[in-house]
Amino acid sequence: MKLLHISDLHIGKRVNEFSMIEDQKYILRQILTIADEQQADGVMIAGDIYDKPVPSAEAVQVFDWFLTELADRGKQIYAVSGNHDSAERIAFGAQLMSGRGVFVSPVYHGDTAMYTMQDSYGELCLYLLPFIKPAVVRHALEGASDMEGKALPESYQDAVKLAVERMGVDCGKRNILIAHQFVTGAGRCDSEEVSVGGLDNVDADVFDAFDYVALGHIHSPQSLKRETVRYCGTPLKYSFSEAEQEKSVTVVELREKGKVEISTVPLVPLHDLRKIRGTYLEVTALSFYQNTDTEDYVQITLTDEEDIPDGLQKLRIIYPNLMRLEYDNSRTKQSRFIERAEEIEQKTELELFAEFYEMQNNQPMTDEQTAFAAQLIEECK
Repeated sequence: MKLLHISDLHIGKRVNEFSMIEDQKYILRQILTIADEQQADGVMIAGDIYDKPVPSAEAVQVFDWFLTELADRGKQIYAVSGNHDSAERIAFGAQLMSGRGVFVSPVYHGDTAMYTMQDSYGELCLYLLPFIKPAVVRHALEGASDMEGKALPESYQDAVKLAVERMGVDCGKRNILIAHQFVTGAGRCDSEEVSVGGLDNVDADVFDAFDYVALGHIHSPQSLKRETVRYCGTPLKYSFSEAEQEKSVTVVELREKGKVEISTVPLVPLHDLRKIRGTYLEVTALSFYQNTDTEDYVQITLTDEEDIPDGLQKLRIIYPNLMRLEYDNSRTKQSRFIERAEEIEQKTELELFAEFYEMQNNQPMTDEQTAFAAQLIEECK
């Protein structure tokens, strides 16, 4: 069984007020071509289909066209809603669409939708878990007969763990989970929605019952703990922190139980997103840009000591898709140093230590650790 893993399409997104819709249409056409060339049996879409809970009419039309093209090619589609999506809107028409091989996650009410595919190795079970919060799981399971005497989840870890336990996964079969959550240790990008304090962390051990976990939410392609717990990343670059990344489609091939082969197919955007740095005279010299695509989305950092009057408009004559203009000189460096110093001075020793601990461990200190650190700081004083 061969499946494509994509996520975080964010259809309808604007980056620095530039609409990405034409770029998204272009990259979705590439994904259709890859599905054909790879002879994929299906496509997994791991959440954040749209960029907003109430997407524009144009964004809905684009996704409708993409689903129709996949269905016409005979590809099975398995999609879940992400934190940017409205679970109710994504689930609309699910029963009708299933007749065309398009399966989408319902709103979470305590049970997870499961579908099966068949090949020469037997049955493959695909579980569709939409983005869930602890409050969603608590609400779904309050009063449930099988929860009597059991604690309802308070953390994302507990919520996802309970949701997985309730799936009743048969570990003797081949199992795939399609989910949209933040797994502890994943590297983030500037274009992602961050939960303060890392409270949305879920440990990868929760997914041990699955042969492959198709994750969405993180925009950088990466695997966690094992190769088969994977974020495929976004199909397009949505922030300049992603400028050096190569975007791709993840291809997952499942053979007999326990044998999963993973590969990637690069995606080439309509317009690349990249950074440019130099003085005004350097970046406007013909020799500097003549062998580059000046239609790319760019961030230009000028190193001139003096600001260039109407610099943004002047640079857009050469770089029409200039998204951001910044300066890096002695003035801006001093300004950043002062702002950082003032910010640090306003924080207590305990707050600074807590920030350092979280940066090192990808999770906040517990109450017990906080109390211990406070005691040490007082003793040092």
